[in-house]
Amino acid sequence: MEVHQVEIVMSAVRESQYPTDDLPEVAFVGRSNVGKSSFTNVLINRKSFARTSAQPGKTQTLNFYKVENQIFFVDVPGYGYAKVSKKAREDFAVMIGEYLRKRQPLKGIVQLVDARHLPSKEDIEMYNWLISEDIGLPVLVVATKADKISRGKWNKVEADIKRSLQFNEELSDFEIFSAETKYGKDNVWDWLEARMLDGSAFDPADFE
Repeated sequence: MEVHQVEIVMSAVRESQYPTDDLPEVAFVGRSNVGKSSFTNVLINRKSFARTSAQPGKTQTLNFYKVENQIFFVDVPGYGYAKVSKKAREDFAVMIGEYLRKRQPLKGIVQLVDARHLPSKEDIEMYNWLISEDIGLPVLVVATKADKISRGKWNKVEADIKRSLQFNEELSDFEIFSAETKYGKDNVWDWLEARMLDGSAFDPADFE
């Protein structure tokens, strides 16, 4: 999709504050420093629309970006940042859990992991939860910051990440991504558009 129009509609902490447009939604989840803002900016053709916080873990709301009046990108608070208080982490967990489990317009989830490192314990726990029957939605795992790794090592990076996650090929897809070079952007949009067309039915062939 070629994006010309995008707006941040709201920041929400509870169901009563969610949009009522009935547009499909896709949630972006990942550790606080994994590059969600840069990832979002590349997808929407903006340089700094989605802000990168100077303090990882500072985002405490679900941020809804309406893209081309066709889909919402939902930026979910980052997980795994040690300086966030235990109470705040518990509050995030409740809010995120309720949204991902119950939100009817939600058609898929993009989990971002850092291509430079093996998935963390929190990454693995999140992935296992996302592909569980408790959620029951298509998942796309995106390995960000690929430009920091030589191209010849990408296959090994993918294999190592998938092995750490115990990646389920039937329930999820994988993409290497670079915000610097925009590598992976088209494939990610192909996946997103498949969710927009028919989010109720997941076919791995959509991503071939």
